[in-house]
Amino acid sequence: MTKVITYGTYDVLHYGHIRLLERAKALGDYLIVGVTSDDYDITRGKINNKQSLVERMENVRKLGIADEIIVEEYEGQKIDDIKKYGVDIFTVGSDWVGKFDYLNEYCKVVYLDRTQGISSSELRSQTRSLKVLVEGHSPMSQKFVNESKYVNGVEVALDESDFDAIYLVSKPENHYQEVKKLLEEGKHVLCESPLALKEIEAKELFDLAKEKNLILMDGIKTAFATAYARLVLLVKTGNIGDVVSVDVTCTSLADGLAKESSNKWGAITAWGPTALLPIFQILGVNYKDINIISHIVDEKRKIDGFTKIDFVYDKAVASIKVAKTAKSEGEMVITGTKGYIYVGAPWWKTDYFEIRYEDTNKNKRFFYQLDGEGIRNEIVEFVKAVEAKKNPTVIEENVSLAIARVMEKFLENKKYI
Repeated sequence: MTKVITYGTYDVLHYGHIRLLERAKALGDYLIVGVTSDDYDITRGKINNKQSLVERMENVRKLGIADEIIVEEYEGQKIDDIKKYGVDIFTVGSDWVGKFDYLNEYCKVVYLDRTQGISSSELRSQTRSLKVLVEGHSPMSQKFVNESKYVNGVEVALDESDFDAIYLVSKPENHYQEVKKLLEEGKHVLCESPLALKEIEAKELFDLAKEKNLILMDGIKTAFATAYARLVLLVKTGNIGDVVSVDVTCTSLADGLAKESSNKWGAITAWGPTALLPIFQILGVNYKDINIISHIVDEKRKIDGFTKIDFVYDKAVASIKVAKTAKSEGEMVITGTKGYIYVGAPWWKTDYFEIRYEDTNKNKRFFYQLDGEGIRNEIVEFVKAVEAKKNPTVIEENVSLAIARVMEKFLENKKYI
C-alpha cells in the first residue's frame, strides 16, 4: 500500500483545495491530510483564519477524500509524521517548488500544479474588510496601525465619516462618554482599558452594546498573548496546586509623567488594568477586602506616580505595584501549594515562563512566540467577534467591571504617600 501525505490550512475550503486533494489521493492508496493548527499558522505569519481548526478539519473530513486527518502543530513535524506513518510520498502545491526537497531523504516528494485563479487569500480579500478608525495620539495608536497590516479582514479607516468600528485611546476620564456616544451611533468599539472609571458606567456600556447588537471590547493586549493564555490554563488545571498568592509588578519611566499627567494617564490607569488582569482571571473578582496606597503627584487631577494595592480573598491574597515615577522588577509570581509560576520582566509581553517545584528536576519551561506584543491577536479577536456578532471571551465582562470598580475605589481613596 502506497501512503501519501499532504498539509495545508484549508481555510475557506474551495475547489482548488478539493482538486489538489483529489490529485494527491490519486498518487497512492492511502491519503493522510495534515491540517495546520491556529498556533502554528500564527508562527508562519498567517493571522486571522476565517475558520477554527475544528471547522477546517471537519470540512476536509466531509469531502471524503482523506483516509486520515491529523493536526500539524510544529516546525519539523513533517519528518516525524513521514517516519511515524510510514509515508511513501509527500505532496504539496507547485507554489512550494524546492521548499521541501529536503524530504527526499525520507520519501518521494511531488509538487502538484495548483488550480489557477483561486486561493483562500483571494476569497478572503473579496470579503469587505472591517474599517477601524484609530482615535487618540499615543504609542499604542501607532502600534495598532502597524499590527493591523498583518491581519486579514481589517483596514485602518482614513475617513472619519466612513468607518465600522473604532480603536479608542483617549483620556480615561472621557472613555465612558465617548464609548457611549459611539455605541449610540452604531459603531463597534475596542477601547484601551479601563472602559470607565466607575463600575456602574462600565456596566451601562456593556448593556448598551448588547442592546444595539454591537461589540464592546476591553483592550488589554497581554490577555491575547499566547504565553499568558497558556499560563492561566495551566494554573486552572492545578499544575501548582491551589493558588494562595498572585503578585504582579508593572512600572515604566519611559513615557514621561509630565505628558501622562496632562493626559490623565497616571500609574493606575496606565498600568492598573494589565496588573489586575491575572489576579481577577486566576482568583476571581470577589475579593473580601482591598487596600490602596498611592503616591499622588497631582492631587487636583488625582494623578498617581506609584500605587500599591493589596487584595484579600477567602483562601488567597494578591498584590499589584504600578508606577510611572519609580522603577522595579516587572515580574509576576503565582504561588501555589505544590509549586509556583515565575514570569520574568517584562511579564506583560513575555514569550516564556517557568513552573518551579521543590524538586527542581520537575521544573518546566514554556516558550511561545509573541507577535506584536499581543496586539495582533487582539485585533484578530476583535474582527472575529464583529463578524460573528458575538462578544469575545478572552477578557470576561466581569473582569472588565472589576477593573472599573478598582478605578472607582482608587478615586475615592484617601490613603496617600
